[in-house]
Amino acid sequence: MRRHATLLVLAMGLGACSVGPDFTRPDAELDTNWTLADDADLPSRVLQADLDERWWEGFGDPLLASLIHRATHENLDLLAAANRVEQSRAARRSVAAGQAPDLGVGAGYSRARNSQRGLSDPSGESGRAAYSLWQGGLDMAWELDLWGRVRREVEAADAGVQVSEETRRGVLLAVTAETARRYIELRGAQNALAITLQNLEIARRSLALNRTRLADGVATQLEVAEAAAQVASLESRLPPLRQREASLANALALLLALPPGALREALAAQEAPAIPTGPARVPLGLPSELAERRPDIRRAEAALHAATAEIGVAEGDFYPRITLSGDLGLQALQLNDLGWDARRFAVGPALSLPLFDGGRRRGTLELSKARQQEAAIAYRSTVLAAWHEVDDTLGACQAQQRRQASLDQAVEHARVALDNAERQYGQGTVDFLNVLSVQNALLANQAEQVDSATAAALALVDLYRALGGGWQALEGEGASGA
Repeated sequence: MRRHATLLVLAMGLGACSVGPDFTRPDAELDTNWTLADDADLPSRVLQADLDERWWEGFGDPLLASLIHRATHENLDLLAAANRVEQSRAARRSVAAGQAPDLGVGAGYSRARNSQRGLSDPSGESGRAAYSLWQGGLDMAWELDLWGRVRREVEAADAGVQVSEETRRGVLLAVTAETARRYIELRGAQNALAITLQNLEIARRSLALNRTRLADGVATQLEVAEAAAQVASLESRLPPLRQREASLANALALLLALPPGALREALAAQEAPAIPTGPARVPLGLPSELAERRPDIRRAEAALHAATAEIGVAEGDFYPRITLSGDLGLQALQLNDLGWDARRFAVGPALSLPLFDGGRRRGTLELSKARQQEAAIAYRSTVLAAWHEVDDTLGACQAQQRRQASLDQAVEHARVALDNAERQYGQGTVDFLNVLSVQNALLANQAEQVDSATAAALALVDLYRALGGGWQALEGEGASGA
């Protein structure tokens, strides 16, 4: 008994350690402060404060918030990613089963006859007659994980689950951002269409006025032709804008797993809808929190963890495997003899020691180490790319803010210029070519203003996505497998 107890204590002590390196969380090496542009004439919208996780609500558009909510529950890519999480969890349960004993119950009947010239006949007939054999029992097998190989397999499987979960969160982040982007682009296209229709109405009035003036003899055929050309030019812009509006509505429908045209009526606008502008002040959070917020960094860390654990699995194959097995049951030649006297059992350990495999285990270990190094490089690359992405989107957000402020002034000046040109043309002090020139300038400035407002909102969405915000709040709502 003392010997058995000593062996048990030794086995438990060995089982407390695991072969292979332990995973150490890598340092993301992020700065402590963001780099913000300093513009005294135009204060920046961004500031270093706690990131708003429900950033889409800052745009003040209930329809946008509703679309994002629906997309996070109905998007097919997100549902597929959630299913892959369940697959990884099932795989983890399968691997973890190696830590527990295998138990099985069996029963059988056979009719046999042995050779009179062969081995001994357990029936006592010496091969002269056939016999029946009834048996049943309980089988057990358990590998003692003395070196921690199985524990490293479970550790790698846990990291694999984390990889799939972070992949799903990355899809969730992408779906929210893409829904916001498509919606903002749609509103931008609708505003561009509305501006074109407004200018077309002005151009048609100018054409009608020139025809009247031609009839009165105070305008020339050239001026009428120029006005008609302006009308035709503006009319030619309408089909592409309407097609883009329909295409963006379909893109939103696809994100919500709806057929083409399903959202067209809900997204249609009689008047130019406002382009979502986002909050007046945009909190960024801390750079040190980026590794916690961005799913791609978290995924790269989990992949590195899995690769590190796989080294331990490979090293464990170099050590002996000890398996405890047992068999307890009944066996008899007659069914009615299956009683206590027919009991049988067998218990004992089995040792498997690798000797020679032609270098297969060594090659597997070297491959595991190389994959771990690759995962470490991938982690560093992911962190660096994320840092660059935040810096680029932050710069784009501030640049679009400055551009939009200048274009707002340009549009106001162009409107004043057009009013003066139309009044002077009515007075006969300028020709119609001046009116057309000013009108085209206004149209160009208005188009750039819409483009700038759209780009500024899109840059803000890209910034929130680069910061990794949004999926945390949606996780709390139980979005698609969370």
